[in-house]
Amino acid sequence: MSAVAHAREGLRGRSMWRPSVSQEGLALPVSLLFTLACNTAFWRAYAATGALESARGWVTAASLATAMTGLHFLLLCLVLNRWTTKPLLSLLLVVTALAGYYSRHYGVYLDPDMIRNILHTDTREARELLTPGLALPVLAALIPVALVWWARIRAQRPADALLRRVVVMVAVATVTAGALLLSFQDISALMRNRTELRHLIAPGNYLVSLARVASEDPAAAVRARQPLGNDARVVGRSNGKQRVLVIVVGETVRAQNWGLNGYARQTTPELADLDVLNYTDVTACGSSTDVSLPCMFSAQGRRGYDKRAIRESESLLNVLDHAGIATLWRDNQGGCKGVCAGLPFESMVDARVPELCNAEHCLDEVLLHDLHARIDGQDRDQVIVLHQLGNHGPSYFQRYPDQFRQFVPVCESADLGKCRQAEIVNAYDNAILYTDHFLARVIETLEADPTRDSAMIYISDHGESLGEGNLYLHGMPYAIAPDTQLKVPMVMWLSPPLAADRNIDIACMRQRLVTPATHDNLFSSVLGLMQVETGVYDASQDLFAPCMGGAHI
Repeated sequence: MSAVAHAREGLRGRSMWRPSVSQEGLALPVSLLFTLACNTAFWRAYAATGALESARGWVTAASLATAMTGLHFLLLCLVLNRWTTKPLLSLLLVVTALAGYYSRHYGVYLDPDMIRNILHTDTREARELLTPGLALPVLAALIPVALVWWARIRAQRPADALLRRVVVMVAVATVTAGALLLSFQDISALMRNRTELRHLIAPGNYLVSLARVASEDPAAAVRARQPLGNDARVVGRSNGKQRVLVIVVGETVRAQNWGLNGYARQTTPELADLDVLNYTDVTACGSSTDVSLPCMFSAQGRRGYDKRAIRESESLLNVLDHAGIATLWRDNQGGCKGVCAGLPFESMVDARVPELCNAEHCLDEVLLHDLHARIDGQDRDQVIVLHQLGNHGPSYFQRYPDQFRQFVPVCESADLGKCRQAEIVNAYDNAILYTDHFLARVIETLEADPTRDSAMIYISDHGESLGEGNLYLHGMPYAIAPDTQLKVPMVMWLSPPLAADRNIDIACMRQRLVTPATHDNLFSSVLGLMQVETGVYDASQDLFAPCMGGAHI
């Protein structure tokens, strides 16, 4: 071979050089990268405990970092092989970078409830969360992804590969156990007192939560729903007029920004001019729609909270149906979360009402479109649920028409981190102004029909964080969720004929508006108001019962 040929061969060899590593040799640095680069939200929360103010806290941090790296490495070793190593590590690097971004940027805890919210998010909601800010973590993740694909996986005989895997896993398990034992007392106290922190450790947080959610079978729960209130019947009616109760389920409205609750801004001017009952201390069942919606329409509620039992049982609407009361769920959001399964349901998300809808969404007034006709189509008592889009974030600025753009300047981006907090609050408060107008229109619609006795109950499903403590949106674990995510407004309106027919003392009701209430009160309050007799009715949870001139029926 000529000297030129030798030179060409040498250049070709150098240009094609790639590092040769084992599968374990790739898994270990990726696990370390997870710990150091993708868990800033966890380390920030750890620092917030004050642990890093002492040398012992730094030792505990080192032990935690070693244990986190080791545990993720061991998990990877259980699933990596010559075919899955590069694709799986690449997927985990990108997804973990995104998980870290949302935890860091919005204060998101990726527990099973949050994973359910993500899985149940429709395309419209998902698009709002795909902000330009995601480009940075994705691009950053592509660097280690490129390195993973550049490296050459070292070929080994199956027996040698298995032996190496076992030896390495035993060694890493030993080091991990040693790290945990070194600071066992401090780590166990931290995880016992701050159990929510484990939902910040990526990728373990979303992998474990996803596995738990995947093990559930929602379809089976719906098919096997336990009957509730089969004995229900309407009794004690003193007149022949039909009744219509509209339950408006608000979305993401927190009590702190509700004008009727004494907020510095009057965000509820139209309701303030109406004869409504406003409860000032109301606590939600959960900090997310996926938890609160089934809970607030259940017999168990938060006081006997059992997620599985709630989802496998019929709801308040089923009890009303058993009693012969017509029900209808009208939705401008992500569905009824199983509450109305098997009952009349109407989605207005894709309604074609030009003045209220665009290609992305409809304003909440679409829920009133043709509502009169739907009411007139029934010849019996009715309970209609209107599920709002409300203040669903992060695009608060898209939840109201221009005439309600009263508080300015507003945040006009779904990437809340790019806006000043005052701008976020302005957009959020404008959305409440529109909800106030919507509720006033609901009352106006009911008042316009004197042939029926009518009422409205409005209650939001959960609240929202608007940057307080660097938290945004909602969905934090219930045990640590701030009041901004758990305290919600609740308003009732009763037509005078209905209040008189039910013998409800409105003055008595007003005296009790400061009494703490919860989502749990909805179930029996509706049954009491509609005069439904059933064994699942609980007078102690009926907000009307103390002010009725006699028994609830």
